[in-house]
Amino acid sequence: MTRWDKLKRTVSVRSWLRKFGAGCLAVFKGAGGIALLFRDTCVSLASKRIRWNAVIDQMNKIGVMSLPLVFLTSIFTGMVLALQSAYQLRLFSAEQFTSDLISVSLCRELGPVLTAMVVAGRVGASIAAELGTMKVTEQIDALESLATNPVQYLVAPRFIAAVCMLFVLTIYADVIGMLGGYLIAVFKLGMSSHVFIKRAIKALLVKDVVTGLIKAFFFGGFISIAGCYFGFEARGGAEGVGRATMLAVVVSLIMVIASDALFTAIFYFF
Repeated sequence: MTRWDKLKRTVSVRSWLRKFGAGCLAVFKGAGGIALLFRDTCVSLASKRIRWNAVIDQMNKIGVMSLPLVFLTSIFTGMVLALQSAYQLRLFSAEQFTSDLISVSLCRELGPVLTAMVVAGRVGASIAAELGTMKVTEQIDALESLATNPVQYLVAPRFIAAVCMLFVLTIYADVIGMLGGYLIAVFKLGMSSHVFIKRAIKALLVKDVVTGLIKAFFFGGFISIAGCYFGFEARGGAEGVGRATMLAVVVSLIMVIASDALFTAIFYFF
């Protein structure tokens, strides 16, 4: 190997290490910024008056306007789950357990996780784009110049609305998903309607329902805080707003999946 080849390799390794280090710093900066924004939001909720009119408006945007999308996602998920589980259970002559599998898997995992992903794609992007536009047009700076706390004015209502409405949307998704499974099991697989409902209810434990709802509660907080943080960090006009929106959705999805794994492990052992 010539001296020139060694030099190129050294420069390439240094360039890769530089990019790797910059990426690690960006990850730690983002994680710290999200944690600090969450802290400021909690302090704001505990010490200042909540703008309930803004909370109700955000509940409408986050929850009510997400109902059609959650409906479509949940009902088709329930249908696919019924078809796939019945196909596998038929190998063991155990098709009667289809309703058990649908109800438990929807309430414990698929309901909260798929709902959170749908909301992250729709609402997380909307929050980041809205606050990012306000940031690059200096509307947030104007709020600060008027002695208005942006966290209390902008973040707190969205945080409360996301936490409450994701909780409600998860219950809605569980019911609609079971309806989709019911339609396939009864009208396609020939299962008795009475047997399906009875087994679905009997298979569910209080722990299964509570586990899914606790996850939904935290997922809503993660999505709203991530969207608000990257909206506040938007720089550079329209391109910066687009980048902030993309990062908000990606980080929200990563937080949802990672926290779901953590909560599943915790609930499994305890």
